[in-house]
Amino acid sequence: MFFVAGAKNTAGSHGVNERRSIYQKFREVDLLDKKKTVTALKPGEDRAILLGLGMILASVMMYFVLGITILRSYADSVWTEEGVCVVLNSTVTADMNCSYNCGSDCWRVSKYPCLQVYVSVNNTGRVSRLSHNEETQDASSECFYVPRCQKDSLAMHTVIMNISERLKVNQQVTCYYDPSEQQETVLLTRLYDHSVVFHSLLWPSCMLTGGALIIVMVKLTQYLSRLCEEIGKIKR
Repeated sequence: MFFVAGAKNTAGSHGVNERRSIYQKFREVDLLDKKKTVTALKPGEDRAILLGLGMILASVMMYFVLGITILRSYADSVWTEEGVCVVLNSTVTADMNCSYNCGSDCWRVSKYPCLQVYVSVNNTGRVSRLSHNEETQDASSECFYVPRCQKDSLAMHTVIMNISERLKVNQQVTCYYDPSEQQETVLLTRLYDHSVVFHSLLWPSCMLTGGALIIVMVKLTQYLSRLCEEIGKIKR
């Protein structure tokens, strides 16, 4: 009886040990798989964070470039009010000299006709000289448009005459003027208006938002992963 009972106990303990060893093997395989998954995810998460930081840095640099170019010109412009200008007179007064590049250290002189346009702003009786944009105003305080200087003066003359004919046909045009009236000149177009500023700031803003979202999503994934591990430890 004693030997039979001892044999049964030995067989039972041997079965329990086998089951424990099988469970430990499955557990070790499970832990190994988890370690492999974590090892595989960590470089991917690091690359995603670097991508997000790179996008944020690139957007900050774009903001800086836009700030010293477009935004500064937009803020410094005094022609902020939009109105309706009626063309009163558009005449060619004289030929203006300009210089064009003909090679290395070579500059030659050409001529273009100076078109002067006078308008009435918002039918107020205020007569102002019309200029094409801020660049034209800075280049010439007398002429409406300054063409790109080239050797063929006849081509520049044709461009100016076409502009004059269009202004005679369309006598009412949208213009921009200085509300403080410190500048007597009004502009036909602005180099950087609201739409240009909006579209120039749209892309760096999208890049900044995308980079921040990537970093937030990676950090959220890491937090949820740690939370799942802690819950699994509590259940064990």
